[in-house]
Amino acid sequence: MVVVYKSKYGKTKQYAEWIAKALGAPIFENAEITPQELAEHDIVIYGGGLYAGGIDGIKLVTKNQCKALVVFTVGVADPAVTDYAEILNRAFTPAQLAATKIFHLRGGIDYSRLSLPHRAMMAMMKRIIEKKPPEKRGSDDMGVLETYGKNVDFSSEKTIAPLVEHVRGIMEGK
Repeated sequence: MVVVYKSKYGKTKQYAEWIAKALGAPIFENAEITPQELAEHDIVIYGGGLYAGGIDGIKLVTKNQCKALVVFTVGVADPAVTDYAEILNRAFTPAQLAATKIFHLRGGIDYSRLSLPHRAMMAMMKRIIEKKPPEKRGSDDMGVLETYGKNVDFSSEKTIAPLVEHVRGIMEGK
């Protein structure tokens, strides 16, 4: 197996490192591994941050053959109350979605480290949310307003346990 990730600000990388350590797997940033190398592994665990309604770098594993694919996403929203259907349907074909186990992990945000485009995007999102009547704001909206301009970190090594258990189950089933 192999753990592959793409991380802009470090939270996805941290989760990838925790997962690789727990499973004793090699780890690569997605630019460091080729499609041919991916195909050599029985299990590919891919992690990407959630940005602008997409999974960072996901095309590496959706456009190339992976025998067994496990994906984890990392975003600031609370996975317990967030609907990821639109993002997943945009990233995967229906067949890929049916064959891929996906885990959503909560990361964080540090506004002082955001790139100018990301900072502008977050400011625009905040303005859009503030224009909505309070009763029309969802949990994602409230999360943006509560964390805007702050440095927050919701990441936790404990949250990788279901993913690690799932991958171990795949390994035992072989």
